[in-house]
Amino acid sequence: MNEETTKKSKWKKELRDWLMSLAIAIIVAMLFQNYVYAQSQVHNVSMQNTLVAGQRLIEDKWSYRFHNPERGDIVIINGPESELRLVKRVIGLPGDVIDIRDGEVYINGERLYEDYTKGKTFAGMYEVPFTVEPGFLFVMGDNREHSMDSRELGPIKLSSIEGKAVFRIWPINKFGGLYDR
Repeated sequence: MNEETTKKSKWKKELRDWLMSLAIAIIVAMLFQNYVYAQSQVHNVSMQNTLVAGQRLIEDKWSYRFHNPERGDIVIINGPESELRLVKRVIGLPGDVIDIRDGEVYINGERLYEDYTKGKTFAGMYEVPFTVEPGFLFVMGDNREHSMDSRELGPIKLSSIEGKAVFRIWPINKFGGLYDR
């Protein structure tokens, strides 16, 4: 074999190795995006003042495989309840009795103290008090006067919860975790 053929053979092998590495990296990234963590964007005003339109979030898609959402979690909803992916806060868990009166939310007869809300909370289309069935959650936006949530959509199936919003990555001046816990 001459020197030129050897160089071409080495070049082809190196190109094949690079392409294989790139293909593996793309597959790993796609699996990571689909099953572990993903980026989501806030598209409306329903979570103000906590989140505003245009902010980008990191969504944990993994942890809810091991435990259910907790009250106060900010979740990404992607299910038949809405044509849109929604970002909402978990208010009621399975078995909870939700009541809304005098602009406030009550869970099992106890007032829910929410320092993150904007505006008064109205009952909406669902008759209250309302008991959350097993396998469902009651969710609301933090901007209570401008949110399409369980008050209109009804309870959200646990299977419609895509993940938990855990970290804000944009804008850079708001970079950081979403929870004080």
